[in-house]
Amino acid sequence: MGGLKINGPGFKSVLSATFVAGTLDIVAAILLYAVIMEKTTPSRIIMSIASAVFGKEAYSGGFPMILTGLALHFLIAFIFSLFYYFLYQNISLLSRKRLLSGILYGVFIWLVMNLIVLRLAFPTMPSPDLQAVAIGIAIVILAVGIPISYIISAGSRNAYAVAGKSRGNL
Repeated sequence: MGGLKINGPGFKSVLSATFVAGTLDIVAAILLYAVIMEKTTPSRIIMSIASAVFGKEAYSGGFPMILTGLALHFLIAFIFSLFYYFLYQNISLLSRKRLLSGILYGVFIWLVMNLIVLRLAFPTMPSPDLQAVAIGIAIVILAVGIPISYIISAGSRNAYAVAGKSRGNL
């Protein structure tokens, strides 16, 4: 069992997964909701992330709130990447079924974010309709779950190769 230890190459893979998943997720949200559906603007999407902490004031906070929203967004991506890294160290199935693991992890992330985090941050938020749920889950699977699964897996394989060990020995 790997426990809750992380080495240099492992930390690099977590940071890579964070950057890729965080970037893909925010770009997907902006493309879908601001560009394609024209429901909002990119800055309001990012400010809405900051509003989970700062409330309505986030929408009048300008560029500092955009930076805060981005920082919070990438912090969340980091937490989910790090959590997957620790799961990967302890559940061998994740290394054998990367695509399935990424899909399931994407669903897990969507559930955590929508049934726990967003409900705590926005208690009066209405429940999304079925189409919004399907779109949201698809985005999180494709932009977050699968990239995290593959990047953590690749980083871990490289770390094992450098250490001269097989995955089963760690």
